[in-house]
Amino acid sequence: MPNPLLHPPVPRAGAGLQRRHLLAAGLAAAPWFPSAAADPERLRIGYQKSSTLMIFLKSRGLLEKALAPLQVNVQWHEFNSGLPLLEALNVGAIDVSADVADAVPPFALAAGARLTYYAIETPSPQAQAIVVRKDSPLTSVAQLKGQKVAFAKGAGAHYLLLEALAQQGLSIKDIEPAYLSPADARAAFENGSVGAWVIWDPFLAAVQRQSGARILQDGAKLSSYRRFYLAATPYAQRRADVLGVLYAQLQAAGDWIKKNPSQAAEWHAPVIGLDTATVEAANQRRSYRVQAVDAEALAEQQRIADAFSQALIIPRRVQVSESPVWRPDTAR
Repeated sequence: MPNPLLHPPVPRAGAGLQRRHLLAAGLAAAPWFPSAAADPERLRIGYQKSSTLMIFLKSRGLLEKALAPLQVNVQWHEFNSGLPLLEALNVGAIDVSADVADAVPPFALAAGARLTYYAIETPSPQAQAIVVRKDSPLTSVAQLKGQKVAFAKGAGAHYLLLEALAQQGLSIKDIEPAYLSPADARAAFENGSVGAWVIWDPFLAAVQRQSGARILQDGAKLSSYRRFYLAATPYAQRRADVLGVLYAQLQAAGDWIKKNPSQAAEWHAPVIGLDTATVEAANQRRSYRVQAVDAEALAEQQRIADAFSQALIIPRRVQVSESPVWRPDTAR
């Protein structure tokens, strides 16, 4: 069956020099942003290939049905990674984002984004990893010193790499970063242009099964890899009722996928263009448990933000506590 996922058109130029400088890598692959004018009867959702729960709702029309009593229509916009997704959220091109990795919000907040946290997926530390080719001589993170390493800037993979290097007494300055989208990184990885790749599921499961990639280090004991759902703050303030419906639908989708792993993989595989076994392997490493944003998750967000600012990867210290948090009880 044909892949129903949307394909992003050409990006629009100019979104502010400071923000463009910070998010240059992400914006290079970002889709064209439509008018920033918000329509209260239209919910514009940004998602990426790793946004399993949102893709589940999209493919089955479940959110459209659930929002019909509120007379809210749904529009879907696909992005290739989390950073351009949150950039679109910040400039008003979309209203809510599907899940992004834990490192992404601090980058967006450092660029001045007005974002509201509205849900998280509980930790899935093994759903991202540093990998090398099956014939690579590299056997430890310490051996990455001097190597070219591919990863998406501002992704959870970026923070995992930072922490893995620090554990070995190294820093990002000890490697040669190659800021690449997942598709470009896969090509560079397989042709030997980079020595290692830091990536998340389902791309991780795909390169393991299809290319025999070996894991040097996953997120265990380094990065919990919570995935965060965010909304544009003006939209969150105006449509708490819509977020309530979305939150409940995400919880139900996560429950179904974990309780029905084989059926979930059979549904998901053709939708994202992967084989069933690869998708099931990826899904086993994701928690898919959606819950309200709690103090522990926000504290980790602050630790991640501090790590990036101390490494001079983002230009200023981010105060995560200044960002609003939507709670399920506000939907009533």
